[in-house]
Amino acid sequence: MERREVALALGLLLAATAAFSAQERAYRGLALSTAYPVQTLRPAETLSIPLTVHNFGLPPQVVELKADKVPAGWKASFVGDGRAIGAVYVNPDAERSVTLRLDPPKTLDKGSYTLRVVALGAGQRAELPLQLQFGDVLPAELGLRANLPTLQGSASASFSYELTLENRSGQDVLVNLSAEAPPGFEVNFTPAFSSQQVTSLPVKAGESREFNVRVQPPRRATAGPYRIVVTADTGRVRASTELTVEVTGRPQLALRTPAEVLSGDAYAGEPTPVTLVVENTGTAPARGVSLSAFPPREWKVEFEPKELEAVPPGERVQVTATVTPSPRSLAGDFNVNFRAEAEGESASLDYRMTVRTSTLWGLVGIAVVLAALGVVGFVVARYGRR
Repeated sequence: MERREVALALGLLLAATAAFSAQERAYRGLALSTAYPVQTLRPAETLSIPLTVHNFGLPPQVVELKADKVPAGWKASFVGDGRAIGAVYVNPDAERSVTLRLDPPKTLDKGSYTLRVVALGAGQRAELPLQLQFGDVLPAELGLRANLPTLQGSASASFSYELTLENRSGQDVLVNLSAEAPPGFEVNFTPAFSSQQVTSLPVKAGESREFNVRVQPPRRATAGPYRIVVTADTGRVRASTELTVEVTGRPQLALRTPAEVLSGDAYAGEPTPVTLVVENTGTAPARGVSLSAFPPREWKVEFEPKELEAVPPGERVQVTATVTPSPRSLAGDFNVNFRAEAEGESASLDYRMTVRTSTLWGLVGIAVVLAALGVVGFVVARYGRR
């Protein structure tokens, strides 16, 4: 059963193909065609209408072309391969493309204008009527769209958008381009496949043009979405589209003292407070900022607070580091390294601490010296006479 069904289907297909071919062979003669036999004419426009001359089953021959019933004041000519022609040579079952050029007078009354194109061969004739409407033009309209309206990247990145501008009217226009962007954002326009910056683009009637919009955020832009509105304006009509820049932020830490002083005094065994400032110079919050120190051996450093929950972009937070030199520390200069870390970001600060002798130990020393002098005086007074 399956073989019979397949054979039957093939038989029907072959029969249909044969019938179509027979019907195609049944028509013999010349024919003229164009995609749009009825068109709208714009003021002071030279119109070029593409035509096709068909030879259906006739011997090869020269086909003469004529424009008949041309409106008064109009000029009609045929163009082939960029030059004026009066005839074409067409092989059997072949076709030839030509262009009918129409030059109407500079001033036209509103209405409909008709003419006829005639093809004359060896005993064959084909006609094609054309109708041109003047005065009824498409209303002015622009279209503007972005292929990818939302892009994401860091504040240091450059964002490039591809936009398409459509002229949906019946007239050529010059379109002015502008953008509404947040403060600090730079917006430039360049035609497709060009690096030259522009502020306007010419667009022919019924056509479209592609161009690029390049957006550069400020380097200190915080993380988040930013809205860019691009507008195309001809003075009569306008179109707008919205672009979005998604800035992905990143924290950046800095560590300093309030007055930028990087040194201080301390006494052995006595706690000394040092005020530090943790600053986030990045574009995203610094979360979970931990503080640490690398002091000399047997020194102690404590922080208040020990950890910062978050430091917003562009803000500063003060912390206090209490440094206690070793009780056995000698007088002199020592280096203490402070460090702040968060989410892979870090900052450090070297602070020089000068350890000085305690006043109490100075008094003890003076007392010891005085006691020694007293003992020496006593000994000399008592035993010196002997």
